[in-house]
Amino acid sequence: MKKLRVALGALAMLAAGATTAAHAQEKLVVSTWGGNWKAGVEIVGKEFTKRTGVEVEYITGGTLDRLAKAKVARDNPESDLINTTAHVGYLYYSDGLMEKLDWTKLPNSEKLYKLAKRSDYTVADYVYVYTPAFRTDLMPKDFKISSWEDLWGAEVAGKLGLPDFDPSHVIIAATKLAGVTPDQWEQVQPKLLELKKSIKAFYQSDATSQNLMRTGETPVQVLLNINGYHLEKLGMPVKIEVPKEGAVAGTDVWGINAGSKKKELALQFLNIALEPAMLAQLCNFHKCSPMTADAKLDPEVAKLPGIFTSEEQIMKEAIVIDDKTYATLLPQWKAWFTENMMH
Repeated sequence: MKKLRVALGALAMLAAGATTAAHAQEKLVVSTWGGNWKAGVEIVGKEFTKRTGVEVEYITGGTLDRLAKAKVARDNPESDLINTTAHVGYLYYSDGLMEKLDWTKLPNSEKLYKLAKRSDYTVADYVYVYTPAFRTDLMPKDFKISSWEDLWGAEVAGKLGLPDFDPSHVIIAATKLAGVTPDQWEQVQPKLLELKKSIKAFYQSDATSQNLMRTGETPVQVLLNINGYHLEKLGMPVKIEVPKEGAVAGTDVWGINAGSKKKELALQFLNIALEPAMLAQLCNFHKCSPMTADAKLDPEVAKLPGIFTSEEQIMKEAIVIDDKTYATLLPQWKAWFTENMMH
């Protein structure tokens, strides 16, 4: 009997070794952005590898570049998981590029806000905002931005920086000021044209945004709050404001590539990513808002402008529009903005 137990024990060890070896040969491929965004995803990736023994490989690139590549490689996807913006996630799954999520294998999703389950195919882990910010040393002492309307004010003339890759934030803000819905945006075109007197420059990337603020060429910007916190960390006197109408919310999402041969591993990765402790770690790193109240942020992060600690706060202090509307209108907004605002 004892010999049998020893033999069975040896077989069990061999089986465990074989499983570990098999996992060691596997790898999960994640498509995400580079730089700081990749560093955030790597926080999850390291924990996933620690728990499963499966290595994670990263494919990085721009939002729309990665979508274009995914369309070309639809029959043989180069990644297993996609990390992208919520409205671009809509473009992926509406084109058949994502698998439906099996929520029963994502138990941590039960703790998320309703807002986090963007669709049957995509789930969001955090929220960030695009909102006005300014250099306190380059603007009048009593200057503040309590409303988006202040961007049209005389003090901002010739000082405003806006992103050229996504004009949605200022267009959405203009519709909010006018009391119309985003799909009625044509009604605010005259209002947007009035903003031209405020605009000094457009930025093409997070790095350009930070550089324009650093040099003082655009001491007022509509920027990603995460970038503003980065500038503050560098010692720059930047004040981030959330207007009374709300900051424009953005969310990043996860989806599983249609055709991935590692769906079970992808679901394991996602479930780890959605753990409250992991979301807290990620959002303390990025200075963004986790999609669950169970993720406890550092107190210094929780009190920052544009950081939300409850779903109620998001709905009250952020302007949120659905992904389909965003994805459908954005090409129209870009075309009109390029033709009328940038020339």
